[in-house]
Amino acid sequence: MRRFADLYAALDATTKTSLKLAALARYFASAPHEDAAWAVHFLSGWRLTRLVGYRKLAGWAMQQAALSEWLFGECYDSVGDLAETIALVLPPPARQHERGLAETVRERLLPLRGLDDDAARALIVESWDELDEHQRFVFNKLLTGALRVGVSQRLVTRALSLASGVPVDAIAHRLMCAFEPSAAAYRALIDADTEDADQSRPYPFFLASPLEGDPAEQLGERALWQAEWKWDGIRAQLIRRAGATYIWSRGEELVTERFPELDEMARSLSDGSVLDGEIVVWRDDLGGVQPFSEMQRRIGRKKLGKKLLAEVPVALVAYDLLERPRSRGGARGDDLRDVPQRERREALEAVVVAAAHPRLRLSPLVEAPDWPGLAAQRERAEDRGVEGLMLKRLDASYGVGRKRGGWWKWKVAPYTIDAVLTYAQRGSGRRARLYTDYTFGVWRDGELVTIAKAYSGLSDDEIRQVDRFVRDNTLERFGPVRQVKAELVFELAFDSMQRSKRHKSGVAVRFPRIARWRHDKPAAEADSLETIEAMLARREQRAQADADEVGA
Repeated sequence: MRRFADLYAALDATTKTSLKLAALARYFASAPHEDAAWAVHFLSGWRLTRLVGYRKLAGWAMQQAALSEWLFGECYDSVGDLAETIALVLPPPARQHERGLAETVRERLLPLRGLDDDAARALIVESWDELDEHQRFVFNKLLTGALRVGVSQRLVTRALSLASGVPVDAIAHRLMCAFEPSAAAYRALIDADTEDADQSRPYPFFLASPLEGDPAEQLGERALWQAEWKWDGIRAQLIRRAGATYIWSRGEELVTERFPELDEMARSLSDGSVLDGEIVVWRDDLGGVQPFSEMQRRIGRKKLGKKLLAEVPVALVAYDLLERPRSRGGARGDDLRDVPQRERREALEAVVVAAAHPRLRLSPLVEAPDWPGLAAQRERAEDRGVEGLMLKRLDASYGVGRKRGGWWKWKVAPYTIDAVLTYAQRGSGRRARLYTDYTFGVWRDGELVTIAKAYSGLSDDEIRQVDRFVRDNTLERFGPVRQVKAELVFELAFDSMQRSKRHKSGVAVRFPRIARWRHDKPAAEADSLETIEAMLARREQRAQADADEVGA
């Protein structure tokens, strides 16, 4: 347990991916296999169902620490996290007992299920009495099902690969299967024989670099470049080999089961086909691609019912072909990554035409004779439900990672508004003591109505300043949320907007983030909902004009 608590502390102490990766790799290289298996389980997002209610846990801690309710409440308000508060106020452990993570789960946590309050209290107090402050904190997080440590499954996968020498995609493939936290399962996870994963293995994704400034100055002649829309969906590789389909997200997650209509579509492809593209919500009755907010209705759902599949159907918009079926057959096709872009495009067009399936769409080319013409097309990108343009050099190969030069993303400038800070809530992890999660409002009939929530964009110093303001200017408390005086104005940036019946403002914005703190603007001069509705109306008018033009 000490080893896992040390890992948690190391992960929580930094935001640098390289340091998190190194800490994870060290842990997996040294931990007993059963402990490592449970660590993979928890770090990949699986949690124990809350075994004891917060109120009971706080009450037992108050009794052990001999604290009154008001004093414990003051401690909790200062710390901002129940698990950490309990770990800090408890007396030092009466004895030390070195249990591993697996033993702690097996003997201290799982037995709590079904126990009455007296028995549960006795077991938990006994556990607290064996652990130091840092171990208690992690134990409490596991106990309440609130262990969040700021690592993705992709990072865990990379760390396992680094510690074991097994390729990342093989680890990712194995983690997509039902992984039970046991020593045997962990040994199978890091087994050097990767034959089981070879058939499903994707290629490394080629990533585009952001293009800033004039493309004519940076990229040269327009005729050397292929232009496509930058789709707003889920980047994916669809693999068809040996009669089976594998769909991998860019985050190295196997998502085949999440998209059954694409699994069915892939049967129209020949073995040895690997397509790179974007999974989008596509409805012919509504004009094609739909906003990403529709995709969010499917993301995270463990079960996809018939109603949801009918309301939010998806398609793969294919824009590259990485593997082409061989003329003589075989499970794997010919690797096309070193073939020039224009030839891969021709091959892709042939594959899509041959498949002739409505859930497989070819990413259309955007035609324009020169850069100014292409820039004009780009300005209308959001009206088409896309984020801008992708520019691909016609003689470029398909690279690995963000190799500059071959692919560029030329996104439209974000929308911006000035909004007032109205509510604040503490963050998590290393920011659990600071108010870092903010709610913003705009004016409507003399009152502020919520328009967005955001937590990124401020410097550490600015966060501390806002934290002091929140503490000194709280009007009301609603659990962990504080309502504050309407004084601070921030410029918010967001990528798109749409009408929404689920939001009080009637408008939903995509990817809101703080662009800057408007020290120069009083709250009364922040934007109104009328301004945002006018922006939305202009966008809808342009979209309708485009639709009418296509129809004509």
